[in-house]
Amino acid sequence: MPLVELADEQDLADPRLADFARRTDVALRFDREAEHGIFLVESLLVLERALAAGHAPRALLALPGSVGAALALLGERGAPVFTGPPELLAELTGYELHRGVVASLDRPELPDPAELLDGARRVAVLENVVDPTNVGAIFRSAAGIGADAVLVTPRCADPFYRRAIRVSMGTVLQLPWTRTPDWDGLPPLLRGAGFEIAALALTPQSIPLKEYADRAPERVALVLGTEGDGLTAEALAAADVHVRIPMRHGVDSLNVAAAAAVAMYALS
Repeated sequence: MPLVELADEQDLADPRLADFARRTDVALRFDREAEHGIFLVESLLVLERALAAGHAPRALLALPGSVGAALALLGERGAPVFTGPPELLAELTGYELHRGVVASLDRPELPDPAELLDGARRVAVLENVVDPTNVGAIFRSAAGIGADAVLVTPRCADPFYRRAIRVSMGTVLQLPWTRTPDWDGLPPLLRGAGFEIAALALTPQSIPLKEYADRAPERVALVLGTEGDGLTAEALAAADVHVRIPMRHGVDSLNVAAAAAVAMYALS
């Protein structure tokens, strides 16, 4: 693959650098050059996981100290690798490359939800979780503790946002996930695949997590709500059971990412 050394601002006009030129996640998501958009990953570890999952790199930026490792990781893949002074790369991207490398990749086509559920035992459903940090943390817990897939509702933050991928340590690129229909179509989809819908919520009818885990069926879809407001009335009405994590010292609930980890561990 070509190694290109950037020396000054004029070099930043190279059209192959367009993926990195101070572009927002939203702009990359709807980029017309790629069929399904573009996303960025940071660090050699996350790039390695992306490549292992079959994602093809478009281009890569690397600080001088990371060039050798980046080239070795890419192998025979033909993506160009750009390097240069840290301040020049920061001028291009709008941020410092603290993790040594950043790569652009084509977004894949998301799978059909029914296809994703086939053979799964535990799935997490993220309803309107708007903070990419929480989305990434939930993915990391889901991958590490035992969920087989993640479903995200239409208004949930995009798991392919740079921060979500970074916080997930690349597990967003490994764990199967897709967007869901709204609550008119989601319950029949889940129940048709044999899942019980368990809403993590503080409601009068909710039961303690341990009690539910002791009798949980083979297939459970754990529904997690947005920061602050929690699950919508539609999600609560669609659930087969409401589940709570008992709290102490007057604390009413956990952050959604922490609650997801606790609940998935109990149900693993």
